[in-house]
Amino acid sequence: MLQITVLIVAAIVLTTLITGCADTPTSDSRVVIGGREVSVESSDEAKEHQKIVAGGAVYDDPELAAYIDGIGQRLVKASDWPNDTFIFTIIDSPDINAFAMAGGFVYINRGLLSYLDSEAELAGVLSHEIGHITARHSARQQTAGITNQVIATTTYILTGSGDLADASNMYGTEIVRGYGREHELEADGLGAKFMHNAGYDPEALLEVIGVLKDQEQFQRVKAKSSGKPVASYHGLYATHPRNDQRLQTVIRTAGDLTTGETLLDPEVPGEFRRHIEGLVWGPSVQSEREDNRYYHNKLGFSFEHPPGWDVTAGGPSIVATAADGSASMTLTLRRQDRASTPRQVLESAATGSLAAGTELDQAGLKGYTAVASGAGSSKRLAVIDYKSLTYLFDGAADNFTSEDPQLLAIIESFRPMHPKEQQAGKGNYIHYIQVPRGATMESLAASVRLPDAEAQLRLLNGLYPRGEPRTGDWIKMIK
Repeated sequence: MLQITVLIVAAIVLTTLITGCADTPTSDSRVVIGGREVSVESSDEAKEHQKIVAGGAVYDDPELAAYIDGIGQRLVKASDWPNDTFIFTIIDSPDINAFAMAGGFVYINRGLLSYLDSEAELAGVLSHEIGHITARHSARQQTAGITNQVIATTTYILTGSGDLADASNMYGTEIVRGYGREHELEADGLGAKFMHNAGYDPEALLEVIGVLKDQEQFQRVKAKSSGKPVASYHGLYATHPRNDQRLQTVIRTAGDLTTGETLLDPEVPGEFRRHIEGLVWGPSVQSEREDNRYYHNKLGFSFEHPPGWDVTAGGPSIVATAADGSASMTLTLRRQDRASTPRQVLESAATGSLAAGTELDQAGLKGYTAVASGAGSSKRLAVIDYKSLTYLFDGAADNFTSEDPQLLAIIESFRPMHPKEQQAGKGNYIHYIQVPRGATMESLAASVRLPDAEAQLRLLNGLYPRGEPRTGDWIKMIK
């Protein structure tokens, strides 16, 4: 169902080439997820994940990543593998896709996020992929003869090559059939159960499939007019979910479950909309700016790093690392607690003894920094408040005494972006508006200068092919 492009096949093959789910780790690595540090086994899947991160395929929005990770972890706790480590990652791709690799790696493209309408639908996507992992579908699936396509597609993720995009495009291909209908239905059933246990309405899964079927219908119309092969996102559900009785039965059975702890109203009103606001729509947006300085477009901050250092935005954290790996600075964020000062936040979060505490006041931003020592090592910590968020810095080095001035310099260079540093070039973004009186999708689309603007707005808002919004409704626009 949800492996809408050939990328899903990459997940299948990568996990088929290894044995099972790598239950025994060979060594240990650490990643920051949702503001916490977790251990990830050095399996083949973990190595592939690191390639995706290192290749710049991760969407750079720590706040959105932390939000998705929080939903994913709640679903994991409600799944059949509540004690396993799962990693949730947003891929910076406009393709409407989600996929998973054994070992707990779940990926969702920002392109799919654009077309979802609620947190429950997002939970439906994630729970379906968790279901594929807990059912060990990748280990059970035997897919032969597609290794070259998988390699090409993985390269496309990391390079954005248009030629490879055409070569590995899902439209008209046979390899997209993925797990097969039985596995898809099993993942739907498991996902619905996990959603129910976590307090979400399992019927949101049907809404997600409806989103995908609307996209398929739109692509069929385009294919017919252009003479290209008829598009098919998954080739599994020939009918719309409203007409697929077997699918409805599998999903709705979860609503009758009496086991598991069900939470009430897990969604915060408006929270999903707040996180999708400002999401990039369409091609990835890249910028060219001053060397040795990192810029975050959506959150509007920047910091300087030493020459030769590499900065990677991996999920909800940003990590600056020396070329030889001898020093690093990890930046995470959380919602600001206005009842606490930066010093209080730092002192409550730090471990070990603190020394050299100093108030920060730079570019109008208040913060606090100190050195934390314990167990024979030291770290440079800092907390800076900016707008409604608190930024937490964690600097480490093999030779801390000699490297600490560089770590402190990174912290002291943190500031808001200048207007002239705002995104160079033109990009398209998702913005919510309330429908004015008398507006129609046709009139709203008149201000959107994109091909098929009206159809795209209908798809974004679940109104394809002929629906109309009501006055006062919140809808997504492309600007």
